[in-house]
Amino acid sequence: MPTYEPQFSAGKICVLVPTYNNAGTLGDVLRDVLSYTSHVIVVNDGATDHTAEVLADFPQVSVVSYSPNQGKGIALRRGFKYAIEQGYDYAITIDADGQHFASDIPVFLEKLETEPRAILIGARNLQQENMPGKNTFANKFSNFWFYVETGLKGPDTQSGYRLYPLHAMKKMRFACRKYEFEIEVLVKSSWKGIKVDWVPVQVYYPPAEERVSHFRPFRDFSRISVLNTVLVTIAFLYIHPRNFIRLLFSKGGLKQVLRNVLLSPEETNGRKALSVGFGVFMGIVPIWGFQMLVALALAAWWRLNKALVIIAANISIPPVIPLIIYLSFVTGRLYVAEDATWVIFSKELTIDSMKQNLFQYITGAITLAVIAGLLAGTVTYLLLSVFRKKRVAVNQ
Repeated sequence: MPTYEPQFSAGKICVLVPTYNNAGTLGDVLRDVLSYTSHVIVVNDGATDHTAEVLADFPQVSVVSYSPNQGKGIALRRGFKYAIEQGYDYAITIDADGQHFASDIPVFLEKLETEPRAILIGARNLQQENMPGKNTFANKFSNFWFYVETGLKGPDTQSGYRLYPLHAMKKMRFACRKYEFEIEVLVKSSWKGIKVDWVPVQVYYPPAEERVSHFRPFRDFSRISVLNTVLVTIAFLYIHPRNFIRLLFSKGGLKQVLRNVLLSPEETNGRKALSVGFGVFMGIVPIWGFQMLVALALAAWWRLNKALVIIAANISIPPVIPLIIYLSFVTGRLYVAEDATWVIFSKELTIDSMKQNLFQYITGAITLAVIAGLLAGTVTYLLLSVFRKKRVAVNQ
C-alpha cells in the first residue's frame, strides 16, 4: 500500500491529472504519483496520440475521457465535478508533462493540516536553469494582475501543481475553458473568501527541443488579457469597495481604519489630505458608473492612499446623490444665462429637458467637485495636524 494512502483516504483527497497528447510522459507521471496514493483521476481531454493505450496499463486509475479536445479549463472543471461525485473533498492537480514531482505531494499534505480551506499553489523556482524566459515574464504579468484584482501578492500564480478545497468550491461558477481558467479560479475563490497560499515545489524544464507545450501565445494570451480586463473592472467597481465597506462596518472596523489608515505615521498629513480631497472630487465629478474605477486607477498611479480615496469617494452614496445633483445645478448657474435648476423638481422632467440643460449640470458638477475636494483636503490636513500632534504627545 502506498505510504500516504491513509492520509488520502481519511482526508478524502485525490490526485487529478489533466492530459492532452502527453503520452510520452504520462506513464512516468502516473507511476510516480501511484507510489504515494491510489486515489488518482486522469482526465483525457480528447487526446489524439496513444494516451488511451498508456492509460490501459493503469487499470487502478479512474479515467474521465471525452472528445474532441476542450481545453485545460474544461478538463479541470470536469475533473472537479467527477471528484466531488466520488466523495472527494480535495484534489491535488499535477500536469502530465513531467515537469512536477510527486515527491512534493507531502508538502501539500503538511500544509493542508493548518490550511484546510485554502487553495495551495506549488511555487516554482523561476530562476533555475532551463526556465523559459517567456514563462518568467508571463508569471510576473499574471502575479501583477492577481495583486490588482485581489490585493494578494504571491510568487507564482501560473503553476499547475495545486491543491483545491473542492468542498469550499462546490457552489462556484466559472466561465473559462482554456488556460485562463487557472487565473479565474484563483481570483474568484479569493473574492469568495477562500484563502490562496503557496508551498515550495521542485520543477523540471527539459531542454527547448524536448518540450511539449499546447499553449498558443497569441490566442491564449488574448484570452487571458480579456479575462483580466473583466476581473479588474469587477474588482474596482464592486469587490474592493465591498471589502472595504465590510471592514468599515465590522466590529472594531471603523476604529481599525482610523488607527491604521487615517492616523498611521507612514504617510505625511499632506498625502493623506490629498487622498481625501481627491476621493471627494472623484465622488462628485460627473462620470457616474466609472468614478470608483477611475479613482482607484489614478490613486495607484499617483501613489495616494487608496483606502482614504475609497472612503472619500463614497460621498456619492445613493441618499446623497440627489443633493449632489442639486448643488451641481446651483453651482452651474455661474456659467449659464438662464437658470435650469428647476428642471430637477419638475413633474415633467424628460430626457430632452435634461439634455438641454446638461451644460449647466456638467460645468456645475466639475466646479462643485473641485471646491468640495479642496475644502475636504484642507479640513483633513488641519484636523490631522491637530490630532496627530495630540497622539504623539500622549504616547510620549
